Amino acid sequence: MKQIAIVICNYNYERFIAEAIDSALAQDYPGTRVIVIDDGSTDRSREIIESYGSRIEPVFKENGGQVSAYNLGVEILDTEFAIFLDSDDVLYPGTVSEVMRQFEQHGVAKVQFRLDVVDDAGNLTGAYVPNTEPPADCASLLKKGWLYPSPPASGNAYRVGALKRVFPVPESGINRYGADFYAIYGAALTGSVATISRSLGAYRVHRSTTPSVSFANSEQITKAPKAFRERWATLRDIAHERLNLELPSAFHDFAHEKAYFGSSLYQAPVGARWRWMLNESRAYLHSIVANPFWSLKKKAGTLFLSSLCLLPYSPLSDFVIRYITNPLARRGTVEQ
Repeated sequence: MKQIAIVICNYNYERFIAEAIDSALAQDYPGTRVIVIDDGSTDRSREIIESYGSRIEPVFKENGGQVSAYNLGVEILDTEFAIFLDSDDVLYPGTVSEVMRQFEQHGVAKVQFRLDVVDDAGNLTGAYVPNTEPPADCASLLKKGWLYPSPPASGNAYRVGALKRVFPVPESGINRYGADFYAIYGAALTGSVATISRSLGAYRVHRSTTPSVSFANSEQITKAPKAFRERWATLRDIAHERLNLELPSAFHDFAHEKAYFGSSLYQAPVGARWRWMLNESRAYLHSIVANPFWSLKKKAGTLFLSSLCLLPYSPLSDFVIRYITNPLARRGTVEQ
């Protein structure tokens, strides 16, 4: 039987690590191993991890950031397949069996599946990610600079051989975090992607109930765009040096562009909103109009909503911006 490892990378998540480990141990696929890499936690994480004894394979390291944990995880993996599960997320029962069926049937480099978005307490918010399915051949679009729709880290399973062609990734600067960026897009450059269009796990968010344009756990909305640009540059270098592939200098991604849109227009005076739309919205509009993953109806709807932010009534403008940038704000719940 082919083996798969669930690698749980943890840092100071004593509140959630047991739930993540339990969800991994509860998988019914017999060839499942559970590896827990603790990145130098200073809370009770180590005590909790050690309490599982031989049921898991613990790895304790000095703190170096998420990328260093992924680098170590990929290095020590000796299974054919792997899932990198964030320590505050969970997998639903039967996830691994479904993922392995996809690998057997399609021979892909990566299998991705939807994740339900839950709040800090684990309650369902009614949202899920991603909301759009990519084609199997994501590499051809990546070569044109388009980042394909993917769930966050925990919603992806990889052929380990694909990961070993991409990792290790440089660990300095912006690359302390965002390791899943390289796994998600790097693996797709080595082979096809299969998508399971139902939720097989839960992605936890850690925000308040205050309405916001933020839709990211790990980085502030004003920092995320710069981080993405630097990671894309690093991925280009990796693709060139290790995969003999050339990626364009710039990339296109609505999630990235809406971060600029939201941070620039939210709670801004009407004049500033108009100036941004007239002078700085080219990339944002391109990510809508030319989006290869969206239907014409979705493009038209997003353009219409975007135009409403130019109205002089600020409460309506701010609502529209939150609606576009943060799907959870539409439900009056927490934001991602």
